[in-house]
Amino acid sequence: MDQAILNVVASSAYVLGPKVKEMEQAFAEYVGVKHCIGCASGTDALLLALKAWDVKAGDAVFVPSFTFFASAEVVAIQGATPVFVDVDPETFNMDVRDLIYKIEHTVKAGQLKPKAIIAVDLFGLPADFKLISEVAKRYGLYLLEDAAQGFGGRIGDRKAGTFGDIAATSFFPAKPVGCYGDGGAVFTNNDEWAALMDSYHVHGKGSDRYDNVRIGLNSRLDSIQAAILLVKLKAFKEHELVDVNKVAERYTEKLKGVVKTPEVPQGFYSSWAQYTIQVANKEVRSKLQEALKAEDIPTAIYYPIPMHRQTAFSYLDPKTNQCPVTDRLADTVLSLPIHPYLSEEDQDLICRTIHSQL
Repeated sequence: MDQAILNVVASSAYVLGPKVKEMEQAFAEYVGVKHCIGCASGTDALLLALKAWDVKAGDAVFVPSFTFFASAEVVAIQGATPVFVDVDPETFNMDVRDLIYKIEHTVKAGQLKPKAIIAVDLFGLPADFKLISEVAKRYGLYLLEDAAQGFGGRIGDRKAGTFGDIAATSFFPAKPVGCYGDGGAVFTNNDEWAALMDSYHVHGKGSDRYDNVRIGLNSRLDSIQAAILLVKLKAFKEHELVDVNKVAERYTEKLKGVVKTPEVPQGFYSSWAQYTIQVANKEVRSKLQEALKAEDIPTAIYYPIPMHRQTAFSYLDPKTNQCPVTDRLADTVLSLPIHPYLSEEDQDLICRTIHSQL
């Protein structure tokens, strides 16, 4: 890792250097798509996809309410309207039945034009893209896979990053493959959209960076981050993805029946960006967090405030955006430490502490 960083420093090619192209090729090959374009963050990756599709005011984009703010923020940045969809209580991912209901309700209301679905691979588990893709085709909607947390996950032999018309991922340090700062990428097999996103991410460039043919962004991936990601990808492929799954399996074995453990449907494979349990209520969760903290065990709540209850989206019609499962999850979920290098001793301490409180 140190040598990879020093090589970029010595090259003086700090922005959009050869390492960025090398990284894009390596990640496209790993995912199994034609195009990978690195950018400054996972948020920008989502935004680039919406720009390629000309999502704008008057459009409705369907987004799960149980997700990070960026998944819906980019919709509003484009002037479009997010419509929040509830999630499945077992997988935490978009509930297809509620998706259909929200689309039908939007069509019937007649005020917005349904344009796209953003399906999130939450906590490392791909969404149910077989069903979601069918819904997208039925209603003529673009499908954007938010694989910020899902990189490395699979459905059958297909990897996360291949399920949407475009997919976006994040390289924030907490993600399955993280760099040493912010970074992101988009994936697609569509040549036209790839060319548009390549233009948008460098100030709307045309033939070169001084020929600006559209209003774009400054969303370049730094060469040092690309070099770091190449080292990280090698470790991820060789052992990290397998090792983090072993940690998750061990958690489930030790905690099954004590708390509600996360479920991976048959045929799915998670990259375990988070290992998220469910407890009875907010009070039980608070006491459990305190007990774990007393043992110097960090925990996190993803997410305490659903998207449909965020102040920034208070202008939306609450009747249209009801998500009762998401409301319950916000009060009952708790994410435990998980990474490929978590020792069995540390994991045993975490599990013993949970057993002692429940």
